[in-house]
Amino acid sequence: MITVENHIGKITVSNRYLTDLIWNTVTGCVGVADMNTSSMLNDVCSFLKIDSLCRKGVSIKVRNNRLYIGIHVSVTFGTNISAVTSSLKRRVKYAVKEMTGIDTAGINIFVDNISE
Repeated sequence: MITVENHIGKITVSNRYLTDLIWNTVTGCVGVADMNTSSMLNDVCSFLKIDSLCRKGVSIKVRNNRLYIGIHVSVTFGTNISAVTSSLKRRVKYAVKEMTGIDTAGINIFVDNISE
């Protein structure tokens, strides 16, 4: 959970909502072939086919009320990796800010694989 307090009041956003928001934003981007698992828990969820419980490829950390996001992706062969990663960063930052009002402190994109 991340809580932000502003002039309107206190806003609390669950990790589940943020993970789903980020996952849907990333999978809709051009050049992203697939999301990759980012932890052992995600490996188990993926193996058991329970992606609804944990979205593979997205990790969220909250430190000192600041949001840090890690995204693991596979890109399609022939795409400009730099363009895809910078586009992902912009789109995720915009989606999180637009839907929750929370600024992200850092977004790390990990390209784990290149798919055909």
